[in-house]
Amino acid sequence: MPSAPARGAALALLLALLASGCGLPRDADGALERASGGTLVVGIAENPPSTEIHDDGSVSGEEVDLVQEYARSIDAQVEWVPGGEGELARQMRAGDLDLLIGGLAADSSLEGDIALTRPYAVAPGPDGEEIEHVLGVRSGENALLVSVETHLASRSGEL
Repeated sequence: MPSAPARGAALALLLALLASGCGLPRDADGALERASGGTLVVGIAENPPSTEIHDDGSVSGEEVDLVQEYARSIDAQVEWVPGGEGELARQMRAGDLDLLIGGLAADSSLEGDIALTRPYAVAPGPDGEEIEHVLGVRSGENALLVSVETHLASRSGEL
């Protein structure tokens, strides 16, 4: 298996090629185009410290900050949709959400229902084992997925 720096370099090369103007990747429903300069609709499941939903409806946490940073990079406002992971995954499959956050693990059971990003962080789980955290993107929205992946890679210094 290639080392982490080699995987990062390969990812950076792939993302650069995809973004080079060949018209690929494309979104099935135009999520990135719609969200850029508009609204990014994000489902949020509570999972502190990654995500917290407060009584007044406000949200906070590491992933909230990450999504807000990404939204600024595409000049988008964020519309937060709170709920349970399963309900949010259903809404995502129905096309009502662009992203899903909530401390999702890379080995999430939702993987077949939604596209998962590259791990952006590693944290200890309840049993002490390390858990790789990812974000969920609506399946078929490949340009959005690559855009989020590029953002994650640039934050980690891989681009």
